[in-house]
Amino acid sequence: MVDKKTLKVTLTRSIHGRLKKHQACVRGLGLRRMHQTVEVIDTPANRGMINKIAYMLKCEQVEDE
Repeated sequence: MVDKKTLKVTLTRSIHGRLKKHQACVRGLGLRRMHQTVEVIDTPANRGMINKIAYMLKCEQVEDE
């Protein structure tokens, strides 16, 4: 079985007053409120959303054993 790499993403800044596209990226990553952490699969689409709103996130790679 192939292990998929995952990223742990935490929303550190509020989405209020942000661009609609940036708010859509936050929702697309599955984040709903501040300081919530989700694990997403490391794909080019998810990386693009993370790069677009990097100023609002804390991101770290999950090490699988």
